[in-house]
Amino acid sequence: MKDKNSKKDSILKENGITKEPYFEEEVNLKEQGAKGKHSREARKEVICALVNDPIYVPMKEKELAVFLQVAREEKEEFRTILRELLAEGKLMLTVKGKYQKSNGKVLTGTFISNAKGFGFVEIEGREEDLYIPEDKVNGAFHRDIVEIALLPENSGKRQEAQVIRIIARGMTQVVGMYESSREHYGFVIPDNARLSQDIFVPKERSKGAVSGHKVVVEITDYGTGRKGPEGKVVEILGHVNDPGVDIMSIVRGYELPVEFPDKVLNQASRLSQPVSEADMAGRRDLRDIRMVTIDGEDAKDLDDAVSVSYDGEKYHLGVHIADVTNYVQENSALDREARNRGTSVYLVDRVIPMLPHALSNGICSLNEGEDRLALSCLMTVDQSGDITDYEICESVICVDKRMTYTMVRNLLEDETLVEKEEDCRQYETFLPMFRDMEKLAAILRAKRRKRGSIDFDFPECKILLDKEGHPIDIRPYERNVATDIIEDFMLAANETVAQHFYWMELPFVYRVHDVPDSERIQKLSTFIHNFGYYMKSQRSMGKAGHKAPGEIHPKEIQKLLARIAGTPEEAMISRMALRSMKRAKYSVDCTGHFGLACGYYCHFTSPIRRYPDLQIHRIIKEQLRGRLGEERIEHYHSILPEVAKHSSETERRADEAERETDKLKKVEYMEQHVGEVFEGVVSGITGWGIYVELPNTVEGMVHVSKLPGDYFYYNESACEMVGEATGKSYKLGMPVKIVVDGCDRFNRAIDFDIVTEGGEV
Repeated sequence: MKDKNSKKDSILKENGITKEPYFEEEVNLKEQGAKGKHSREARKEVICALVNDPIYVPMKEKELAVFLQVAREEKEEFRTILRELLAEGKLMLTVKGKYQKSNGKVLTGTFISNAKGFGFVEIEGREEDLYIPEDKVNGAFHRDIVEIALLPENSGKRQEAQVIRIIARGMTQVVGMYESSREHYGFVIPDNARLSQDIFVPKERSKGAVSGHKVVVEITDYGTGRKGPEGKVVEILGHVNDPGVDIMSIVRGYELPVEFPDKVLNQASRLSQPVSEADMAGRRDLRDIRMVTIDGEDAKDLDDAVSVSYDGEKYHLGVHIADVTNYVQENSALDREARNRGTSVYLVDRVIPMLPHALSNGICSLNEGEDRLALSCLMTVDQSGDITDYEICESVICVDKRMTYTMVRNLLEDETLVEKEEDCRQYETFLPMFRDMEKLAAILRAKRRKRGSIDFDFPECKILLDKEGHPIDIRPYERNVATDIIEDFMLAANETVAQHFYWMELPFVYRVHDVPDSERIQKLSTFIHNFGYYMKSQRSMGKAGHKAPGEIHPKEIQKLLARIAGTPEEAMISRMALRSMKRAKYSVDCTGHFGLACGYYCHFTSPIRRYPDLQIHRIIKEQLRGRLGEERIEHYHSILPEVAKHSSETERRADEAERETDKLKKVEYMEQHVGEVFEGVVSGITGWGIYVELPNTVEGMVHVSKLPGDYFYYNESACEMVGEATGKSYKLGMPVKIVVDGCDRFNRAIDFDIVTEGGEV
C-alpha cells in the first residue's frame, strides 16, 4: 500500500500537484471565462499525463477522482472533462469501464438498439457494425447519431465500443399501442420491437386516448439510468382493429410524409396545363415515331415509353422519359418536397408518391394520345448488342398505345389472339414492333450475361386486399417476356447516360454497387460447398471498369445461379448470395456496378418516383443547353453528395416500410389458415429453429424445441439442424410438410409445426 501511494504521490508531484486538491473549491469555470477554459485545458493535460505515464494502472472514474483529490462539488465537472477527453480520442475505456491511454479511434455512427438492452452502431463505410454492451449504451436511443470510443478487442468476438456522446436524437416520435394504467397515467407500448421500454404518458398528456388506441407519442424525456422515457400523445390513429390503422401505424413509424403541404399542391395544380407550342420550342419532335408504354395493369404514373425499329442490319431503340424537371424547378416548393421524400413508397394498400398526383398521374405521365415533354435516349444497337451510336436530347412525344405486361406477353406468346379476340385487333399493327422488341431485348440480355451480369430471380408476390384492407389472396408475381423487354431497355439507357456523363467529367449522381466483402464471399463459398458447388476467386470490376486483383468476378455468381436453377436449394442459395453482397446506393463517384458487371450506371428512367433521376435530368438539360458553366458546376459539386446520401437513406426507409407492410398482411392472411397443412421448403436454419417458405412466399418458423422425435442441435458449419440420437437432419431446400400453429401480428411472426410422415404434428 505504501509503495502504491508513493507512486501516486510521485505522479502528482511530477504534474505539479502536491497537497492542494486537483479541483480547487473557489474555481468557477462559468464565471472565469477564458481563464476557465485555460484551467479546463490544463486539467485535461494533467489527466492525459497521468494515464500516459508508464506506471499508470487503469482506473475507474471514482478511483481517478479519489486519486486526483477531486472535491465533491466538482465531480460533475470532472465527469464532463473525462467525456470530452473520450470524445477527443485522448482516452478510451476498458471493458470494465476503466480509463486508459487511447488508441486514437473515436468514431461517429447511428445507434441501432435491441429489445434486450444492448445495441449496435452502424458506421458509414465500415462493413461490420460495432457491438455496444448494455452497460455501455449510456442513454442512447434507437437511431440516435452517437460518438463512440472503441473498447479493447476480444479475440474471436465482434469489435465492441462504448457510446460517449449523443450528437443528435434520431427518433422524436414513437408509434405504439396506448394502455391506460389507473387514473393518472398510461403507457405506449412501441410497435418497433427494437425499443425495449414503454413510454410513460401522464394522463393530462394522453389526448383522451384509451386502451387499444394506436397513437403517435412525442418523446419529451429519453430517460436516464433506471428512469424510463416519457412522452405526450400527439396523434390518435384509431383503434387497433379499425381498417387501415395497421398500415398507417407503419407509415407513421417510419415517419413517411403522406400529405403534401398546401403550397406544394397549389404549385402542382397551376402547372397541370396542356403542353403548348411554347413548351415544345427547341425540342426534337418525335411525335411521328411509333412508341408505347408497357406497365402493370394498375400503374398510373407512366414515366417511360419505348420505340424500336429494325433496318435489316441494326436496331434503333428509343427510351423516352417524362421531362419532370420542366415542371419541378430547382429549389421550388415542389423540388424541396420531392428532395425530402426521395422516392415514392409502394405499400401493400397504397402508394405514397414523391410528387403530387396532378403531376405524377397528370401532365408528367406519358398518357396515350397526349403530347408530352420528354428526355429521349436514342440508341443504335448492332446484332452483337453493342450500342454503336446514341443521342440524348430534349423531345416532344405522343404515345400511340398504353400496353400492359400481360397483354404484350399474351400477344408474343400467341399472336393468333389478334385473329381470335376482337379486343386484340387494335394491336395488330403493333405486332411487328413487339417482335423486334423481343429480339433486341434478348440480344442485350445475352451481352449483359456474357460480361457477368447477375440476375436474381426471387419469387415476389402481390397481396390482394378486400375493401377494408384485409388480405384475401397472395399471388406470386411472374416475370415474363414483357417485363424483361422493359428491364433490358431501361438498363441500356441508364448505362448509356452514365457513361456519357462520366467521360464528360461533369458532376453527376451514379448508382453504384461495390465489390462484395471478401469475408462474406468466403462464408458463401463455405456454405455452397455443402451442396457440392464452388466459386473461383478472380479479378473483379473496379472503378469505372478497371480491375482489382483478388476479388470475385460477378460472372462467378452468375454461374452459380445458373447451376442451382431448378434445384430445391435455388431460393436459399440465391438469398445467401444476395446477402453476401453490399447494398447498392447513390454516389457522386462512378465506382461501377458489381451486380450488373458494368463500370458506369445511373438512374435516369424514373424521375416521377426517384429524386436522383430528377436531379440528373436537371444536369442533362443544362448541359444540352450549354448552361453548365463554372458556377453551375461548382453548385452541383456542392449539393450532390448530400443528394446522393439522402436519396440512399430514403430508399432504404421505403424498402423497410414496404417489407413491414407485406409481412404484416402475410401474418393476417395466415391467421385464416391456422390448423391447415401446407407443403414448403426449408428456407433458413438458425440455432433457435428452422424457417419454412411456402409456395405463396409466406415464411414461418418451427422452433427447435418443436422439431419431432429427437433433441436437435444446430450444426453451423454444415448449416443444418441435426437430431442428437437419430441423426435425422433438416437442410436448406429440403421439402417439408407443416401445419400453421399460430400467428403474431405484433411481432410479424408465423409459427409452424412439422407434420411427420404418419401425419402427426
